[in-house]
Amino acid sequence: MATEAAAPTARERERDAMRRAVALSARGLGSTSPNPVVGCVVLDTAGHVVGEGWHRRAGGPHAEVHALAEAGEAARGGTAVVTLEPCDHTGRTGPCSRALIGAGVTRVVYAVADPTPAARGGAETLAAAGIDTEGGLLAEEAAEINAPWLTSVRLGRPYVRWKYAATLDGRTAAADGTSRWITSGAARADVHRLRAEADAVLVGSGTARADDPHLAVRGVPGAVQPLRVVADTGARAVRPGARVLDGEAPTLIAVADDLPDAATAHLDGYAEVVRLPRAAGTGGPSGHGSGHGGGLDVAALLGALHDRGVRSVLLEGGATLAGAFVAARAVDRVTAYLAPALLGAGPAALADAGIATIADVLRLTVTAVDRIGPDLRIDAVSAIPAVSASAPAVHMPKES
Repeated sequence: MATEAAAPTARERERDAMRRAVALSARGLGSTSPNPVVGCVVLDTAGHVVGEGWHRRAGGPHAEVHALAEAGEAARGGTAVVTLEPCDHTGRTGPCSRALIGAGVTRVVYAVADPTPAARGGAETLAAAGIDTEGGLLAEEAAEINAPWLTSVRLGRPYVRWKYAATLDGRTAAADGTSRWITSGAARADVHRLRAEADAVLVGSGTARADDPHLAVRGVPGAVQPLRVVADTGARAVRPGARVLDGEAPTLIAVADDLPDAATAHLDGYAEVVRLPRAAGTGGPSGHGSGHGGGLDVAALLGALHDRGVRSVLLEGGATLAGAFVAARAVDRVTAYLAPALLGAGPAALADAGIATIADVLRLTVTAVDRIGPDLRIDAVSAIPAVSASAPAVHMPKES
């Protein structure tokens, strides 16, 4: 005779809830910076889901507040499962630790400890209020979704995802320069989803000249348009009439700080201009020289974006700009779209990245391989997000 499946244990229900909370948190990608993405699921006393929420935009209610509002009185005596340690400070919104205490939950399970001095401490506050509090559940999964924010906390710069499309033999264009379209429409639509998850989309002057890219998101309902950024060292690639200046999304043009004011006059009223130092060894105002990329200092560029609240960058530039970022060890994730085609000649995906010997190779860890229409999408990371995945100690309620 068939036997009934055993009812899930409380721990299994919490793990399922955390998986759901991680999925919910991803909905905030591209719209919460400079804040993290967070998801929350509230279970009632029987372990049933009674409330869900995620942080939707910077300055708006946090994930816990949304989930508690949906749960209502059913949260009392229940468990809150959240991807990041509940905050313990008052900013544009109140502390989530106090909201959880006020809602009457008796247990809080979180994935990743909050590494920021201003907001951390929620676990201690909850434990001091007699709430059973535990950290570390599915920490690696939660940290991966929050990698942009965690990277910005650890390194003080945005998380960089380099995207490129190429043939199986690594060519991004034919020998005559033609490149549209190497990959399929399905792959190109997927790129717009990546743009929608990023705070900024970045290209260099070569791509700006050759392709006149638009860089805005299309076909993703409700997407917040990212900041469009062109690294145009000599202020010559982006001219009036360029698609990136159409006003559909904000645009930032990064130029060398030794250019005269007149060099950027044609951008007045069309885009913000930021002046940055050139990369070491790149020579004079022409931007040519022996340094990688012959352009702007990568660290300075990322610092300027970080100062503007950018926590994630989608690098869509060509081989030269990508080489400069790899040389600076400023690529955190690579997403490659590979078309089942061969060219045999033409530009490669990556130019000189300062790697002269195999001992210096930048090793990556493949995290996913997917079919996108007829193409392959390969995702690989250079490191697991830092502050992340080690399980914090369990905080038990204090005795009264």
